[in-house]
Amino acid sequence: MNKNVNNLTLLQKYFDTAFDSPNGIKELRGLILKLAMMGKLVSQDANDQPASELLKEIQSEKKKLLAEGKIKKQKPLPEIKPEEIPYALPDGWGWCRLGELGEAQTGTTPPTKDPTNFGNFIPFIGPGDIQNNKMDLNNKGLSKAGMKKSRIIDSNSILMVCIGGSIGKHVINKVNVTCNQQINTITPFIRNTEFLFYILASKYFQSTVRGSAGGSATPIINKNKWSAIVIPFPPLNEQKRIVEKINELMARCDEMERLKKEQQDKRLKTSIAALHQLAESKDKTSFNSAFNFITNNFSSLYSVKENVENLKKAILQLAMMGKLVPQDVNDQPASELLKEIQSEKKKLLADGKIKKQKPLPKIKPEEIPYELPDGWDWCRLNEAVDVRDGTHDSPKYHNKGIPLVTSKNLYTGTLNFDNVKYISPKDHEKIQQRSKVDKGDILFAMIGSIGNPVIVNTELEFSIKNVALFKYYKKNYIFEQYLYFFLLLTQQKMKDVSSGAVQNFVSLTFLRNYFFALPPLNEQKRIVAKINELMNLCDNMLDRIEKSERTQDKLLHSILAKE
Repeated sequence: MNKNVNNLTLLQKYFDTAFDSPNGIKELRGLILKLAMMGKLVSQDANDQPASELLKEIQSEKKKLLAEGKIKKQKPLPEIKPEEIPYALPDGWGWCRLGELGEAQTGTTPPTKDPTNFGNFIPFIGPGDIQNNKMDLNNKGLSKAGMKKSRIIDSNSILMVCIGGSIGKHVINKVNVTCNQQINTITPFIRNTEFLFYILASKYFQSTVRGSAGGSATPIINKNKWSAIVIPFPPLNEQKRIVEKINELMARCDEMERLKKEQQDKRLKTSIAALHQLAESKDKTSFNSAFNFITNNFSSLYSVKENVENLKKAILQLAMMGKLVPQDVNDQPASELLKEIQSEKKKLLADGKIKKQKPLPKIKPEEIPYELPDGWDWCRLNEAVDVRDGTHDSPKYHNKGIPLVTSKNLYTGTLNFDNVKYISPKDHEKIQQRSKVDKGDILFAMIGSIGNPVIVNTELEFSIKNVALFKYYKKNYIFEQYLYFFLLLTQQKMKDVSSGAVQNFVSLTFLRNYFFALPPLNEQKRIVAKINELMNLCDNMLDRIEKSERTQDKLLHSILAKE
């Protein structure tokens, strides 16, 4: 008894530890079930009828049901060998096989070619209908005729998925159902279903199921192996006390999860509101007010990963609005920079290095999304940089040759050639006439996963398909990292307005016409330096959060390991 009291004290002591650990509450639930199945969660009572007598009563009930024709005779289960017993149990407990406690069945599907087998007479459960210990009864059903070609699973049985990645998911059915052959079921002879449900939820049983599952590609455990799993079995009165205590402790876990989510949601909303106020501030006073609030509450606001990711987005937003670094009146204004770019563009046209394009429409005052600082200017992307795209054709692929980069090769700011396909030098030469890629250019996915900008950092020759290419009329007019950060910020907006019946895409015309907030060149460089500085701080915060989470996990695991 004292041992069990100590176990409960230990559980209560580390509820706070579980709250702070990323997977702590889940781990705590596992510990509760582990203690329960070892007889360490509640006290034993010497007056309880021992499990051995209860098992005799269950066998007597089984014989009665067989004699009445209510259940079918099953293949006898083998005796439990000493080496099968995983741990010692308290006095009054015993080991038995799952199939000793009830009628074990596997579901079956009536012929699908006959539509008359299906209807709404009785629910027909598949693995997808079992989620989070609940059963969805609103999907497929069988007709009265179909029910006769399936197996009825009486209410208060347990259904467990026995195949695939969701193997081990289980639920108690509250009404009679049928199910398919991917589900094993057990209907207890004596209705101790809730205790049995918790046995099946325990880490011991779940790991045994997975360890016993066969199949080269898809794990599967048949009914015979499943029903032969050895399980701990206490006296009936103790089962009731265990269920009561588990329910009490799981309710505490539920409340902890609710409070944790509420805390995280509140912190997230506060952070988003503060960042929104910062970005939308119309004057220096409101900007300083929002900035001071963030500064004074920084440690609490940015102690979770989601908030730090939002902070990263806010840094980019502030940068592109001219609010991240101060302006310098000595900088050449963007309007003059644009004139120089246009002059260079005319020279390239005259030299035949670029093709003449349809004039871009002027930006109307009512189209301007927000006011820019002095020295900045709005333009369209193609006014500042040469926006092109790769081939739209599907050239023949070869085992070797010139790499053909597509959107799948653009990944988190890097160009990945691992799964690239190859084309002939002849096809490469044809694509080069349209979109020659040089070091320092920026690539941007136009289809599927729109965005993922990448600054090209290789001299390797390659072609592109369904990828936008941002080239510079002259490199010292636009700082490549500034353009990269601009595209990183706006990619989500581009995704939101993208279209396509099968895959989302953005057109070359869309990209060329997209509004671009252009600062003076020197300010572009100051902005990039500040972004890099702040992003490093964010990454350090993420590292600290992950380190703290690992520490909390390690502490909790050390506690669990003692049990």
